[in-house]
Amino acid sequence: MGAWDAYIGIAATGNPDFMNHDIVHMKDPFAKRDDMTGPYAVYYTCYESVARKLVEEDPASSDWESSKARINNGEIATMVLGSWAVQQCKDAGDTPDDVGYMPFPITVDGKQYAGAGGNYAFGINNQASTDNQIAAMLYLKWLIEDSTIYEDEGSIPALKGENLPDALADFEGVELLSDNPPVEGEEELFNDVNNESEVGINNDDYPNCYLLECALYGTKTLDDVIDEWNAQWSASQESLGVDVNM
Repeated sequence: MGAWDAYIGIAATGNPDFMNHDIVHMKDPFAKRDDMTGPYAVYYTCYESVARKLVEEDPASSDWESSKARINNGEIATMVLGSWAVQQCKDAGDTPDDVGYMPFPITVDGKQYAGAGGNYAFGINNQASTDNQIAAMLYLKWLIEDSTIYEDEGSIPALKGENLPDALADFEGVELLSDNPPVEGEEELFNDVNNESEVGINNDDYPNCYLLECALYGTKTLDDVIDEWNAQWSASQESLGVDVNM
């Protein structure tokens, strides 16, 4: 469930400043927008999928390992996941060609965006011998420039100018952006506001599970939940003395 939070920034806004700057300075950042972009659009997709009974009967009992095989064999139609999961789902059954990957279905002024970020990084020990450092650099050069690792794993190539792998074929025409870093002096501001508010974006699965439960049992509307989150966010901004200017 925590994967949903990954789409409220670039994918829903097309704005690389949204997550590390704008959201902490906005009034009611989760509010519904007329063009159905922004965080509300992501949470609307989640809420309505559950409320309209388009998900499994008991979503609280889903199991990650078995779900990979179930999407491979057609028992599951769609899952919200990062591209890292595509190859795992392909490898989990006998119909890998039936598993595809698409951008989150939100358009901003007629264009789609997707967030691109690093997973694990390559490093070379600067305390290693010169020979070992050279060997490591040659290995990385081969890995990045000549090996099939990015096609095999279905990930964005590290080498600029390379084509996207087949697994990301549906991202043609989608603009890939990375979140810009916070401005100087605000490196911890998002974490502070997020934690103080207890909205918990990207902290754990709880906020999205709460949303799911409200949709599943009809205890609160989406707007009820969004109003709660906006109120908590505003209280946190006020408590921390954040300049709300957007």
